[in-house]
Amino acid sequence: MIKMILFDIDGTLVNKHARALESTRKAIRAAQKQGIICGVATGRGPIHLTEQIDALNLDVFVTYNGQLVYTKDTTLYAKAFDKDTLERIVDFADEGHRQMMFGGRTRMEGSSLMKFGQNTRAKKLARFIPKWFPISFVKNFLIKFRPGKEECRYHELNILDEEIYQCVLLSPVEEKDFLVQQLPNCTMTRSNPYVVDIIPQGGSKLQGIQKCIEHFQLTLDEVMVFGDNWNDVEMLAGVGIGVAMGNAPSGVKAAAKYVTDSNEDDGIYHALIHYDVIKEEAYENR
Repeated sequence: MIKMILFDIDGTLVNKHARALESTRKAIRAAQKQGIICGVATGRGPIHLTEQIDALNLDVFVTYNGQLVYTKDTTLYAKAFDKDTLERIVDFADEGHRQMMFGGRTRMEGSSLMKFGQNTRAKKLARFIPKWFPISFVKNFLIKFRPGKEECRYHELNILDEEIYQCVLLSPVEEKDFLVQQLPNCTMTRSNPYVVDIIPQGGSKLQGIQKCIEHFQLTLDEVMVFGDNWNDVEMLAGVGIGVAMGNAPSGVKAAAKYVTDSNEDDGIYHALIHYDVIKEEAYENR
């Protein structure tokens, strides 16, 4: 019996306009009315998270790819970088003049270029980039572009005096082996080809979910998750019911127990009906 449902956000819980579908909203409310705990398992941090998911009334938040887990009332798990590992990451970013963001409990600081890329206006502009635009150009830009030294003084950031749970680096997939060599005490995970999330070694969304269910006295078999990308694979395979969205890559779908429709086509609602987690009549009456 499913007692907890967790959703990835981008490409899963929200559509291309960064909004939850009405079918998703109603389905979550129907599940919660039955006492099912609903929340997110995301690579995002807690900063402005409620606004980013349309102020859905969720119960639990597995953030920073499992490194920071909390409810509205309490922190359930927090795994920050140790001092030596964080120092090595900062050295790597400074010496290579890399574009990097550092994620703390209440803010993210670092690259001004990446900050711009995360804002709503930039995301709207990105939707107008034609599909024929050469991806190779973007990859070469990420590898070769470096700002001036004066823009990369990460050691001077005040946020480094706080606990840092995740670093986000502008980097193409081709740098995977290089990053593993440079940052051996870290885990790398991706939700897109251009940015890599760097977290403490051994961390994952599934690890965060494990800490979450310990608090609620549940088992992994009682958990259902939804995801659409590579940083979701471990949790899709590791819980009772892992559901991949129809818009997920084939390799991600292979890790799931069930593949539903896309995040644009009521995929969450259809999967919850398929598994009899909610009733169609109950949904329609919400």
